[in-house]
Amino acid sequence: MSITENADRADRADRADRADRAENAENAENASPGGADFDVVIRGGTVFDGTGAPGFRADVGIRAGVVAAISPAPLPVSPGTQVVDAEGRWVTPGFVDTHTHYDVELLVSPGLGESVRHGVTTVLVGNCSISGVYSGSVDVADLFSRVEALPRDSVLAALEQKKTWSGPSDWRRTVEDLPLGPNVASFLGHSDVRASVMGLGRATDPTQSPSRDELRTIDRRINAALDEGFLGVSTMTNPWDKMDGDRYRSRTLPSTHASWGEFRRISRLLRRRDRVLQGVPNLNTKVDVAFYAATSTGLFRKPLRVSLLAAADTLAEPWVNRIFRPIAFAANTLGRGKFVWQHLPTTFKVWADGIDLVVFEEFGSGREALHLVDEMARTDLLEQESYRRWFREDFEKRFSPRVWHRDFDDALIVACPDESLVGQTVGDVARARKLHPADAYLDLVVEYGTDFRWTTTIANAREKVANRLARTPGVTIGFSDAGAHLRNMAFYNFGIRLLERVHQAQRRGKPFLSTEEAVYKLTGELADFYRLDAGRLQVGARADVVVVDPSGLDGESLDYHEEAMPEFGGIRRMVNRNDRAVVATIIGGRVVWSDGEFVDGYGRRFAAGRFLPAGEAVAPRPVAAPRPAAHSVGIPASSQAE
Repeated sequence: MSITENADRADRADRADRADRAENAENAENASPGGADFDVVIRGGTVFDGTGAPGFRADVGIRAGVVAAISPAPLPVSPGTQVVDAEGRWVTPGFVDTHTHYDVELLVSPGLGESVRHGVTTVLVGNCSISGVYSGSVDVADLFSRVEALPRDSVLAALEQKKTWSGPSDWRRTVEDLPLGPNVASFLGHSDVRASVMGLGRATDPTQSPSRDELRTIDRRINAALDEGFLGVSTMTNPWDKMDGDRYRSRTLPSTHASWGEFRRISRLLRRRDRVLQGVPNLNTKVDVAFYAATSTGLFRKPLRVSLLAAADTLAEPWVNRIFRPIAFAANTLGRGKFVWQHLPTTFKVWADGIDLVVFEEFGSGREALHLVDEMARTDLLEQESYRRWFREDFEKRFSPRVWHRDFDDALIVACPDESLVGQTVGDVARARKLHPADAYLDLVVEYGTDFRWTTTIANAREKVANRLARTPGVTIGFSDAGAHLRNMAFYNFGIRLLERVHQAQRRGKPFLSTEEAVYKLTGELADFYRLDAGRLQVGARADVVVVDPSGLDGESLDYHEEAMPEFGGIRRMVNRNDRAVVATIIGGRVVWSDGEFVDGYGRRFAAGRFLPAGEAVAPRPVAAPRPAAHSVGIPASSQAE
């Protein structure tokens, strides 16, 4: 089937789905309120519909997974109706998380509860050039594990146990058959498809290039993924991200070896299909940012949707925050493109066990240490004086490209067998021991290994700059990295964090966004850009909804927590647990999270979410199980008794 025929088929299906939705909406609006039999009624909240319009007080009625009524008058309830109390609370579309690495966790823990408990109802996987669609299990484990700081043995075990697919159609069916929590949409990873065609060895060899036949095969495999509704292609040109495993360890990802001609072929395919190119630029030179911006432009051609990491105010390069607006303006206003940056709406703070942190990939001596898997071999290396001279030289280079500021006075020790060191900075230890900060740090790693845990802030520490970035045209909310860097960072609650900042700024009389604007940036704006059936709370739409209690937006979102992951060998990952802010999360019409608990069977016995193809409307899953007995969510027991 040709590309044109596929596009026509998708267009016809989309028109049919929209006609069905319009009919459902008309029937819902014309139905007698007194005769309505709602599965769920969200009672008395302030509704923000995801369009950026001001909030309004209303009841929301859900029937068969669809929003059936939004009414300023109280909606009737029947004995089987579940009531969610939203008095004094906000009712919004479910949040869209555009940048996750849940590709493997999805297979073994499809509820993805750490995101859903914070109001996320749609996640995008396959980011940063790495997906698990075409490549074999071992190759996928090598692509993912070191880049995303995941335990390779657990990743490989999950893939070997669950992987039954060999291409995008089978992958989509596998995802649809999982007991999904949130909705899932996906990019095809450039490194994944490139390795599947060339072989991982050749694809990561800088002396090798794909043949013409291999380029045509890459094109066909990309088109096959787009036919299945994939959002587009994700790619990566940053050389800091390295392969895991023992075959090609420390080689850069396959996409970093692609030529500009190969990138242009991919851009042409995506432009023709109105899909998205998600990218990470070369952070050493930064010059290829110009390529991403230029390939988005629509002068004398169709524009290309491009989403690029990352609009951040780094401590290392505090001037960089000034470039994001003019680049977006040049691409979109002057060039008539569709270019956006991704921005994390909270302080980018990271934790590390010893030297296990991606920022050390920035310089040669750090990469040399991370290349060694064996802890004893790594310790031997760190003790060598020649290595220490090298590390000090890298550490002191003033004008080398960097994301990490390399200031050990901003490296706070939070755990150590020597408890007297907890609460000090590495800089404090260096001064007490009369050592160079780099030597003091290496001594601590040698002495205590991964039991030495410390934290530092990388970016977004200046409130005024962060507020400006959040409202900058061409800057979208994303980059949570949910499901990756399990011991290094936790931004699963990025949406709640933005609402918290907005709410607190309003209470101080210094607003930088209105509540409706913040909700739009977390929902409708993202759904529109990625062409997803999500991000709107309106009659006839699938009921993906979150109820937020503004009294819970009190700073708890920054608290530190850990939780064991039995699916990944029991590793204790960093998580967020500010559950007072989210009263309820509803996916496909089901209340899956309420009053601090998931409903019985969530992520195991039933599926709430769907696979969301680009540009297509998606109906909710049929609810096979009986509706719950009448009860209320978010109401104290004494009030329920009344």
